[in-house]
Amino acid sequence: MISPVHSSYRRIGRRILIILSMTASFHALAQNDAELCGSLRNHYGPFDYRTQRGEVLDVVERHHFSPEVEGLIRGQTSNHIGADLAYTLGTFPNHHRALMSMMQFGEKLKSPQPPHAAYSVECYFVRAIRFQPDDTTVRLMYANYLTRNSRVEQARRELEEVSKAAGDNPFTHYNMGLIYFDMKDYENALNRAHKALALGFPRGELRDKLTAVRQWRTPADSPDSKPTGPASN
Repeated sequence: MISPVHSSYRRIGRRILIILSMTASFHALAQNDAELCGSLRNHYGPFDYRTQRGEVLDVVERHHFSPEVEGLIRGQTSNHIGADLAYTLGTFPNHHRALMSMMQFGEKLKSPQPPHAAYSVECYFVRAIRFQPDDTTVRLMYANYLTRNSRVEQARRELEEVSKAAGDNPFTHYNMGLIYFDMKDYENALNRAHKALALGFPRGELRDKLTAVRQWRTPADSPDSKPTGPASN
């Protein structure tokens, strides 16, 4: 006969095994993501698109990221748009314009992995973030991609990472506001619009969008929001 104490130990042991099994599964998933999206090692690069914009970037763009490739009209060196975009993103994983073109190419073909691309569209964002985690433009683009694919909570986590590094960059706050608007998170969209306005960002698209859904409010410290005194005679 098993004593109550031994029975309790066995139950605790089973719980520990379940927890360990779950932890191992999470590690395996993370490892699989890295394996699926490939190594960043490349015969040419990888280079940081933000800081290495000299001859190397010129050569890659001239041969693989022509205006025709960027516009998804036709391939350049390889005769395949997907292959030229893949080459560009292999050399410059955080190439902002090439990432945008890859995302648009996937949307155009309604395919998570366009033909002749080495990885899925999402993998190219994952690789860019793995390469340069502090590149807020890439994270904004990835948040936009996630929002377009109805993965709002994941997009929100990316925006939280962007917020940590946004500082006083009005462009970043403004673009965060646009993505929050697409999520229908109007309160956060309004807060970012106010922040961008306070930092001197002049564009009014976000304000107009919020106005159209009756969610715009003038910032509390704006002169427009303060009552004026009686008119003098």
